[in-house]
Amino acid sequence: MNLVISIGMAANPRTWPIFDGRVKADGIDLVPSPVFPSELFWRQLKFGDFDVSEMSMSSLMMAVAAGDARWVGIPIFTTRKLFHTEILVRRDSGVEKPADLKGRRVGVPEYQQTAALWTRGALEHEFGVRARDMEWWMERTPTHSHRSAIGFEPPAGVTIHQVPAEKSLGGMIVAGEIDAIVHYISNRNLVDRSRIDLHGHPDVRPLFPDPIAEGVRYWKKTGLLPINHGMVAKREIAEKHPWIVLNLLKAFDEANAIAERERLEHAQYHVATGLASAEPLATPLVRHGVRANRLVLETAAQYSQEQGLTPRRVKLDELFAPSALEQ
Repeated sequence: MNLVISIGMAANPRTWPIFDGRVKADGIDLVPSPVFPSELFWRQLKFGDFDVSEMSMSSLMMAVAAGDARWVGIPIFTTRKLFHTEILVRRDSGVEKPADLKGRRVGVPEYQQTAALWTRGALEHEFGVRARDMEWWMERTPTHSHRSAIGFEPPAGVTIHQVPAEKSLGGMIVAGEIDAIVHYISNRNLVDRSRIDLHGHPDVRPLFPDPIAEGVRYWKKTGLLPINHGMVAKREIAEKHPWIVLNLLKAFDEANAIAERERLEHAQYHVATGLASAEPLATPLVRHGVRANRLVLETAAQYSQEQGLTPRRVKLDELFAPSALEQ
């Protein structure tokens, strides 16, 4: 009889083969629940709803550094994105380049979230803009945020205001109450409350006029394609059944291969019709495992310490199951 495990994760092309049953984990009957990440991480950190789940890498590092041993990390990384290229600003704010964010009011769903960690890291290391140079406004309430689950307090020298319960980041930027937003979320879930579609809004624009060009520049210079989410298992399950770690990693590698094959099929159609270049097609967008992602993971740990989210640099062997460290 297979081990039955509940798993919570976001639905995307790299996880659908798990959801629809095309990929199965050896010896495990997975019971998957599609949950939006904002809600998923809060539920997992606060209530431990799932045996296995996606997890914010920033929150995982903070939990481990604080001595929270509930989780064992599995190096499955389902989402990667160049987050700093998504910064939004008011058109009339006078913010024309990253340096102009100094002294400005900047909104963020959750200060400690991984997207914000990477964005602040890029702003500091690429453009000389530090977190304490801005005034932060956080949308998620103390009861429905990651910080409430792991006891986060604002780092020294950083000003973080709570967005009033009757307001949202989307409403505030449209009203001119904030100048910019890092990682805007308008999806319906239990923890985020912005609903205005800001993409194409007449009063709001991307900070970078050509976000794709900035992303390409950043990646070519740094070699970093930021990791947002990893995967965790409850420690008591992983210690009782240590074989699940590599069996899950193997299954997600297989799902990832399916997603890559489908990506190439779509991309090749666009190349054939002249809508895209063939140059980037052979490069996998996502690879699981510690070895292939060591630079990105160690950079995230560095940024977490630099930004005061963790008191020390968390080591990778503290985050991930021993059997997965060489994968």
